[in-house]
Amino acid sequence: MPGSVVLLGGEPGIGKSTLLLQLAGALAARSGPVLYISGEESPGQVALRARRLGIDQPALYFLAEQDLHAVLGAVERLAPTALVVDSLQTMRARADGPDIGSVPQVRESAAILAHLAKGAGLVCLLVSHITKGGDFAGPKTVEHLVDAAIYLEGTRDGQLRILRSMKNRFGATDEVAVYQMGVQGLTEVANPSTLFLSSGTPGPGASIVPVLEGSRTLLVEIQALVTPASGYGPPQRRTAGLELNRVLVLLAVMEKHLGLTLGMQDCYLATAGGIEVREPAADLGACAALLSSVRARALPEGTVVFGEVGLSGDIRPVRRAPERLREVAKLGFDRAILPVQPLRGKLSLEVIQVKGIEEVAEQLGLS
Repeated sequence: MPGSVVLLGGEPGIGKSTLLLQLAGALAARSGPVLYISGEESPGQVALRARRLGIDQPALYFLAEQDLHAVLGAVERLAPTALVVDSLQTMRARADGPDIGSVPQVRESAAILAHLAKGAGLVCLLVSHITKGGDFAGPKTVEHLVDAAIYLEGTRDGQLRILRSMKNRFGATDEVAVYQMGVQGLTEVANPSTLFLSSGTPGPGASIVPVLEGSRTLLVEIQALVTPASGYGPPQRRTAGLELNRVLVLLAVMEKHLGLTLGMQDCYLATAGGIEVREPAADLGACAALLSSVRARALPEGTVVFGEVGLSGDIRPVRRAPERLREVAKLGFDRAILPVQPLRGKLSLEVIQVKGIEEVAEQLGLS
């Protein structure tokens, strides 16, 4: 959007500069001159990345600069349609001010760039560092100044990247984009569910769960391993991609309502593909995977499970169940176990609605 300011954050090395260089190249090819400012990398480094990504646009200009006034002068001379600043924390608004990256410098730089974008009608894309807690670094006023705050997440040692909107003045924030990082940069993943499912039939200790990422339904495989503790310390409880505290609660619920004895068992849970699953609809999938591992029997083929598990063992409704089921049917699954809740529209798979975790065990043949 002309005149807009977009803030992009993410972990170091996650691919922010790669994404913005690809975006700058596409904008230069479509909309005219784009100025890419780097306060962290040398021209040689950026040129090497551009060659690797196959970006060769005459309308894409580069400047290695940390002085904001020099940047403003370059913008005035070039009159670009878009300005990329990588990163906001490396800009110096005042030579006689505090150190680069300090709160006053970041706040003043963001305000000047936002004023420039609005006045000149250009798109301004700002890269921001993040804190240890995963929030945008710098003063909170920066987030209030910008029109959109976008977060790129994933694992540095994995290929998956998810682009998530935290703030958007021009539309909804419930959309996500899924990319795969490769030699040619970030490429869109048309069907992300294929990244999170095993190529064959899941064995014991695995369940398939349709989870929501924004407005998109992804099928994720949750894997569990329950094994006798070694005896050299307390039983282990480890998770990857799932919240540990939530898993501890689910283990207690299963012990209470299914009569399992897990106190002397090591329990490990992970999501295939390394995706972070945050929503409560994955509760039932985690319980099903744990129970499957305990019984050493696989879940029925072509079955998915989802639902929130309460402390009393009840299965609670989740949002957008019909959308999940349509995506499940599209990918060839023919049976779904879910909470009792209204379902509108015709569904092309068998739907089994359950009220408690005991019913789930019976339906899965694991009681």
